[in-house]
Amino acid sequence: MVNINVAKVKLERKDFRTVLILSALVAFAPMSIDMYLPALPALERYFGADTAAVQHTLASFFVGLAVGQLLYGPIADRYGRKPPLYAGLGLYVFASAACALAPSIGSLTGLRFLQAIGGCAGMVVARAVVRDLYDRQESARVFSILLMVMGIAPIVAPLAGGYLLTWFGWRSIFWVLALFGVVCLAAVKWRLPETIPSGQPRMPLSKALKNYTGLLADRRYLGYALSGGFGQAGMFAYISGSPYVFIDLYGVPAHYYGWLFGLNATGIIAFTQFNRRLLSKYPSDRILEFGNLAGFLMCLVLLSAAASNAAGLVGILVPLFFVVALRGLTFPNASAGAMAPFPDKAGSASALLGSVQFAIAAIASGAVSLFHNGTALPMAGVIAVCGLLALVCYRWLVGQHVEEVR
Repeated sequence: MVNINVAKVKLERKDFRTVLILSALVAFAPMSIDMYLPALPALERYFGADTAAVQHTLASFFVGLAVGQLLYGPIADRYGRKPPLYAGLGLYVFASAACALAPSIGSLTGLRFLQAIGGCAGMVVARAVVRDLYDRQESARVFSILLMVMGIAPIVAPLAGGYLLTWFGWRSIFWVLALFGVVCLAAVKWRLPETIPSGQPRMPLSKALKNYTGLLADRRYLGYALSGGFGQAGMFAYISGSPYVFIDLYGVPAHYYGWLFGLNATGIIAFTQFNRRLLSKYPSDRILEFGNLAGFLMCLVLLSAAASNAAGLVGILVPLFFVVALRGLTFPNASAGAMAPFPDKAGSASALLGSVQFAIAAIASGAVSLFHNGTALPMAGVIAVCGLLALVCYRWLVGQHVEEVR
C-alpha cells in the first residue's frame, strides 16, 4: 500500500511539472502583449512616431500569432512536440533581444511579428500535449488551469512592465521577455517529456494542407473553433477599447487602469476554478452552452448600459466583468471539444484552432477602432456581436449533434 501511494505522489508531481511548463508556454502571448502596453506612450516619444505607428507594433504581433500557428501544427505532428518548441523559442529569444535593440519604430514592428511567430510555438504545442495526455473531460480541466495562467498574466504583466519602464526604460521590457524565453527553453529541454510515442506513425508534412481543409470541413470542429474564436474576439475588443473608455471617456487615472484591467482578469481566474468543479458533475458541452448563453445576455446588458449611459462607469464595469469572467467557462470547454476527436493530428488541430481564434480577434480589435465615435458603444457593440456569433456558431454547428447524443 505504501509503494502504491508513493507511485501516485510521483505521478502527481510529474503531472504538476508538465502542466506548469505548459502554463508558461501559453503565457507567451499575454506576457508579450500586456507587459509592454505601459510603454506605448514612451515609444511614441522615443521614436517620434504617431499613435497609429506605435499601435502597428501591437497589430503586427496579432498577425504573427494568427499566421505562425499554422506553421507549427504539421511540424509537431511529423517530428514530435519538442523540435518545433526548440525552433520557436529560439526565434522568440532572438527577436525579443532584437526588439530591445530596435533602432526605429518600423524595425520594431517587423521584429514584433517575428517575436509572435516564435512565441506561438508554445501555444500550439501546449494544446497538443494536453490532447496527447488527457481525455476530453480531463483536458477541459487542464485547459482551465492554462486559462487561469492567462488570466493572471494580464494582472502581473502590465504592473511589471510599468515598473521596468520606470526603473530601466522600455528596452528592459524586451530583455526580460528574452530571459523568459531562455528559461522556458531550458525547461522544455530538460523537464518536458515528448508525448508522442516513438513507435507511433507520424503525419507527413505533405498532408498538412489536407489536414487543415479536412478540419475546416468538420462541422463540430468548426463549431467549437468559431465559438471559442468569437469569445476570444470579444476579449480583444475589450482590450482594444477599454483604455479609451476607462481613461478618456470616464476619466479613470492612467495609473488605475491596470487595477481595473486586473479586476476583470480575476474574474477569469475565479470562473476557471468554478469550471473545474462543474466538470466533475456535468459534461463540458453543457457547461459551454450555458457559458455562451450567459455571456450573450451579459453582452446585451453591457450594450444597453453603453447606449444609455444611465449608470456611468459602474454600468459598464459590472456587465463587462461577467462578460470577461465567463471566458473561464467557454474557452476551456471549446478547446477541449475541438481537440478531442483528433489524436492523430493534434498539432494541426491545435494550430488551426489558435489561428482561427486570433484571426477573428484581430478583426474584432480593428472593428473597435474603425467604429470609434467618442462613446463606449463601439467596444460594447463589437463585444455583443461576438457574443451573439459565439452562441449561434455553437448552437448551429455543434448543438444539434449534442442534442442527438443526449
